[in-house]
Order: sequence, then structure tokens, then C-alpha cells
Amino acid sequence: MNNGSVIVDCFPSAALRYQDDYAIVAVDVIRATTLAITAVADGRRCLVAASLEDADVIRDGLGDALLAGELGGNMPYGFEMNNSPADLVARVDFERPLVMLSTSGTELMLAAGGSVHGAYAACFRNFTATARHLVGRHERVAIIGAGSRGEFREEDQMCCAWIADLLMEAGYRVEDDATGRLVERWRGVPAAAIETGNSVGYLRRTGQLRDFDFTVAHVDDLDLVCAIEGNELCAEGLFEPRSTDSGLS
Repeated sequence: MNNGSVIVDCFPSAALRYQDDYAIVAVDVIRATTLAITAVADGRRCLVAASLEDADVIRDGLGDALLAGELGGNMPYGFEMNNSPADLVARVDFERPLVMLSTSGTELMLAAGGSVHGAYAACFRNFTATARHLVGRHERVAIIGAGSRGEFREEDQMCCAWIADLLMEAGYRVEDDATGRLVERWRGVPAAAIETGNSVGYLRRTGQLRDFDFTVAHVDDLDLVCAIEGNELCAEGLFEPRSTDSGLS
């Protein structure tokens, strides 16, 4: 039986509270961690910027980098694409590093990267691979959703809960009642249930539902662990294709 523990929390500021004692998993399903993990899966370098000025500095240091992201829902001037994983997979310039910036997701990833025990990015695409990697490596795990406009968005709740549930199956205990309730709420719920949430509502209003379609069509399809090392996301390891059983071993 594993003696570890897990807690789910929300918002970038929460990551600062866990840096000294926990491995941190950053989750922003719509859309920052999905974009970042898709970039890493495509073989791109992926770097996270803290501000528009920082994005320019990183780009200038890398040369021909691809600037992607949003601030307040709008693509910043000088960026080539929004925070869109669906748009990213349509590109063929894989040799170009991705430099990304977003309202809350990149802030969360940078804060998580300050953990002395390790930090990871997760989304629907790699939640099982992430959980498998955590088991036995980290005694205390904090899974943190990015949040948006003061709300712990449903898609982030779902992904955080799925990872926590897998850790619980491996013997981890939940550290508070809120985490346990979250796991119970989202256990077995299909990804498409996020369609009624505010994040998908925003995508619908702005003509970007292709990112909802991409997100729900790519669930648990990557055996990729995405570590956050400073301001860069890196492939920590690859697993063999999973069997059809529900175990993590």
C-alpha cells in the first residue's frame, strides 16, 4: 500500500503554497496545458513566457520561434496563433520552438515549476501517464487547476479528479474532503460533459469550437509525461501502450 497523499486545488497562486512540500501537477485543459503537451508530443521545444516582454525575449533568444497564446481571450499583437491545440496540429513547421503565453495557464505552469519536488503539466491527453509516473516517485502530490475568471472550470476539475482518482487507486489518501468530493463527482464522467461549461461557452461564442472537438477527441491518447523544468516543458518519459485493464502497473 502506498503511503502518499494527494490534494486538488485551483489558481496559479495556490501553486506557491505547495512548492516546498509537494510535486505539483498543473492543469489547464482549455487550453494552455493541452497546447503545451501537444507541442511536446509533436517534437517541438515548448517554452512558457511570464509576460509579453518575456515572450519577445525568449523568441529573440531562440531565433525563429512560434509565438502562441492569448491574454484576456485575445491573441496578442505579433503572435502567430491563439492558444489553440487544434491549430497547432495543423502546422508542419515542427522545427520551430513554441513560445506560449496565456491569461492563467502559463502563470500556473511557471509557479508549478518552482516546486523543489518536481512539476508536471497534464491535460486529458496524458492524465493516466502522469498518474503512473507520480506513483512511487512522489509522496505528496498537489494537482492544481488554472482556473479562469475566479472559477475552477469544469474541465480542469475533471482532469484533476481523474488523476487524483488514479493515485487513490494506487494507495494515496486524499488530504481534504474537497478533494474526495471532487473525485466522486467526476469519476466515470465522459469528457464531452464539459460542453455545458463556461470555457466551452467561450469557445462557442468566439468561433473556436474546433478546440473543444480536439480536446474531447484526444482523451488519454498520449503515453507522455510532460515535466516542467524552469520555463520549459520537456518529455520526462514515454510508456509502452497501455493494456485494457485498469491498473497502473
